[in-house]
Amino acid sequence: MFLALLLLQWRFPLRRQHFSVLHRLVRNFVLSIPGFAIVRLAMLPIPIAVAVWAHERDIGLLNWLAFPGWTAVILTFLMMDYAYWWWHWANHMVPIFWRFHNVHHTDLDLDVSTAARFHFGEMIFSIVFLSLAVLVFGVGPIMLVAFFITLEAATLFHHSNWRLPIKLERILNLMIVTPRMHGIHHSIVQRETNSNWGTIFCWWDKLHRTLRRDVPQDAITIGVAAYRTEDELTLGKLFALPFRGQREWRLPNGDVPERAPRPADELSE
Repeated sequence: MFLALLLLQWRFPLRRQHFSVLHRLVRNFVLSIPGFAIVRLAMLPIPIAVAVWAHERDIGLLNWLAFPGWTAVILTFLMMDYAYWWWHWANHMVPIFWRFHNVHHTDLDLDVSTAARFHFGEMIFSIVFLSLAVLVFGVGPIMLVAFFITLEAATLFHHSNWRLPIKLERILNLMIVTPRMHGIHHSIVQRETNSNWGTIFCWWDKLHRTLRRDVPQDAITIGVAAYRTEDELTLGKLFALPFRGQREWRLPNGDVPERAPRPADELSE
């Protein structure tokens, strides 16, 4: 899926890319290695073990209510995705979580490789959250794996820079999070970043009135206002970013962005 989206976003780009695609691909994937190797491979068995334990002892909402067949499947996806909506909200609103999630948002362009750009510290927190959600809801191990694969696929899709036909995207956006919708979430305008927190379904943003679809893609500058140059977003500095003082949401000149300006290091066409 990653390779397919990489090809599609190259063939049908949604937003103009301002920085070297190859450079960003390398940086984002090297940054993702600790999180993938340590957390996803070494720690992902933890929530699966929790799911097995809870299932064997009939612990959790789904086990207590014993929903039949497809009802249980649908409820699993809805409850887990809604829980992830709150987890994403917490990653922005709780200072210690934002320190790590900030690494993801400092990418100066947005494409499918950004879906891998997560600090390993955030991944550790997310495994703890996932384990607690599995325990509370009583998600079975097979359903957990199915949901997690769907979650990963949705994350790749909505981070991609693939320009879907606008009519098709409007249809999809009645249900799921799309690239245009998530592009607004990665804007350097903070009130736009604090919107569109959904991962799979967009219904939760509609419910909480945090859905935004009114910002043209060519008006968006991707990233975090305080971090606008590549030389302060090297691999070493990104790994260290959560452990340093966090800057206010202002441009380097002190202005608070209300409408996204062009980045200073724009590449020539």
